Amino acid sequence: MKSFQNLLLLQNLYRLKALGFEYSDPFSVNHKSSNEKPSNLNELTKNISTCHLCDLSKSRSQSMSGFGNQNADIMIIDYSVSLNEDSTNSYYTGRSGEILTNMIENVLKLKTEDVYFTHAIKCKPLNSNTPSNSEWDSCKDHLFSQIEFVKPKIIVTLGKDAYAKVTSENENFQSVRGHVIDFKEYKLIPIYHPNHLLRNPDDKKIALNDLKTIKSCL
Repeated sequence: MKSFQNLLLLQNLYRLKALGFEYSDPFSVNHKSSNEKPSNLNELTKNISTCHLCDLSKSRSQSMSGFGNQNADIMIIDYSVSLNEDSTNSYYTGRSGEILTNMIENVLKLKTEDVYFTHAIKCKPLNSNTPSNSEWDSCKDHLFSQIEFVKPKIIVTLGKDAYAKVTSENENFQSVRGHVIDFKEYKLIPIYHPNHLLRNPDDKKIALNDLKTIKSCL
């Protein structure tokens, strides 16, 4: 059985378990439907909302597919969903969300609705743990499909973890932060995560310059 069939089978089993079933009669996987890909962003969003491909579906309040303009020039990618985001179903929460909002509105001169914001890992990690490689493997097709549907001019990754997952590069984050990187047919710019700026306020001047770089690419 191919890997995508295994994933679909696992998804169906999780759904049955969520409904309270402890046993299921054997069933076959529909080969045609399991290999179909979403044809637009709305279909992809629906798939993400009902995804049970990994253990993160057990503890989340909801999966968070993305927010903002589906034709945005800027796509912002965070690493994983925070506890606050999961509990409120909001993408700009807490002090970190305030900083990100200020970045967008005060420096880039855009509204949060003008950009497209999403996460590499669409669900809150279990017990605030670092998501596993298998959890990323379950999510990455969702993310790369989002990028293809939105087709942004610029991809902005928040922090070293988001940059490493999106690009599969593990080089020193400081050596790439703020640089314009060719990524497939897009321009990608890694910047500090707002949480980093909360802990290191002196780096806000660096972040400001990085935002100016982003604005110059629009």
